[in-house]
Amino acid sequence: MTSWKKHGPDPRRSKGRLVQTLTLTILMTFLVHLLSAVPALAQEDLALSPPPHSKAAEKKRKEAALKGPSIQVDPSFPYYQNRSPESIADELLQRGYKTVHYFVVNETDVNRSFIEALQAKGIGVWALVLGNGSYSTARFPADWPSWQMELLKPLNDGYYRFSPHSPAYVQWKKQALAKLVRDYPFDGIEVAEPYFPEWDGINRGVYGDVGPLAQKAFRDKTGLEMPDFTNASSPRYYLTDTAAYLKWVDFRVEAVNDFLNELMNGKGGVREARPNILVATWSLAIDAGPGSFDKLRELQGLDAAAMVGRVKPDIHFLQTHWPDWLKPQESLPPDYVKHYRVFADKIKAEYPDLPLGVQADIGSALSMVKDGGWVSAFSDSVRALGYSTWTAYEYHLGGYMYKEAPVPGKAQRLSRTEVKIPFQKRIDEGSAKSEGNVTVSAGTQSFTLNPGEISVDGSNLLIRSDRLPKKEFRLTLRGIKDTPGFWFYNKTQTPNVIGGNVAVEVPKQ
Repeated sequence: MTSWKKHGPDPRRSKGRLVQTLTLTILMTFLVHLLSAVPALAQEDLALSPPPHSKAAEKKRKEAALKGPSIQVDPSFPYYQNRSPESIADELLQRGYKTVHYFVVNETDVNRSFIEALQAKGIGVWALVLGNGSYSTARFPADWPSWQMELLKPLNDGYYRFSPHSPAYVQWKKQALAKLVRDYPFDGIEVAEPYFPEWDGINRGVYGDVGPLAQKAFRDKTGLEMPDFTNASSPRYYLTDTAAYLKWVDFRVEAVNDFLNELMNGKGGVREARPNILVATWSLAIDAGPGSFDKLRELQGLDAAAMVGRVKPDIHFLQTHWPDWLKPQESLPPDYVKHYRVFADKIKAEYPDLPLGVQADIGSALSMVKDGGWVSAFSDSVRALGYSTWTAYEYHLGGYMYKEAPVPGKAQRLSRTEVKIPFQKRIDEGSAKSEGNVTVSAGTQSFTLNPGEISVDGSNLLIRSDRLPKKEFRLTLRGIKDTPGFWFYNKTQTPNVIGGNVAVEVPKQ
């Protein structure tokens, strides 16, 4: 009892304490009800737009990454420079893309802010890396030259080709990809172009790997010397000793698939680093008549069904081979993918539930640029053929960039004094600021915005003015141009101009 009196509450103050407790309870209950009175619409908005790093947002992006249109983007091009990553995301959304394949030219040089800006807008992001080489060796280990393939003839085209027979390269690549997915919040990882060179490579001298790395690996595996591809009088000539050549062909297929499997599933590889990340495999497809599948397997070591069985991806992409994509638009109909059925059918026969995607090239060479109408028809055709998704290289290289006038999207009221109008392509700030090109009207009130009230961030027109009405109003846009100087081709072309007077309705604050 003495102990209780010393350390417990004073009985004479218990009644007052009880009143205080009841009062606090009532206040807390009131606050809980007050907080719960947030409008249902706001709660729904939160549910529809979860934070980009939440599990719900990640799940939504991953679902989108396996279906519907997507696009390849290389943010190192000038078109994506001197603008915010947010404006790039807004532009891609204006084009209807919810998934981007980020072309990672060098695994040691990645734009984190670009990834995060896309994901903040609900856009899924694949890390797309190349398997058989690199355009850049910056910050590579000092021994990288020892990784290289050898071709029948030297080829100095700015691309460094690495051999899957190089243990050092395989280990470096595996560690680089594991670090890539640990350090950056990509939704998926894919290795494009893991194959050996090249289509018709023996005849053209661009066939490989035929260097010491390949020779040793083949000898270790089969006990045989590599076939001879140049001396028709040699007993090892590939068309003479056909038994050895068939073993060589199988050896190359296994090398490609073992390489990919080690990157994704090997100890210390991608799936160990990020167990839940999406994985895509890529192989080529070509319309070369009967025997296309077998010829591609023979020349470039590609067997898509075997690749899928080895790596166990979440999706497989058929990449359009250069003899097809190099055709001009008038020679490559948008439904050309129907000729890839033999490639798709071999995968579906063994893995009927695996989603399939297809990749096109829409502008790597000026002579074969594909315009917006072609891309739209291609998208329709791919869907009709049963593919889950498609993508194309590269977003800003498409013919729509050179042909289309700027078109504004839906205005976004950022605050009482701020409005953003996203366009479907980059726009010129000088033309937007030209006198009379942006006017405001609300009822009987109408005025022209001053240059200081107008700015441009890539494809976004930004208005900041204390004069903006609080209620709904209309912006009338005229004379706004696009930006040929940021294009890859046609830099001296006369800019495309927004058509006439275009009205954009702005909601109230």
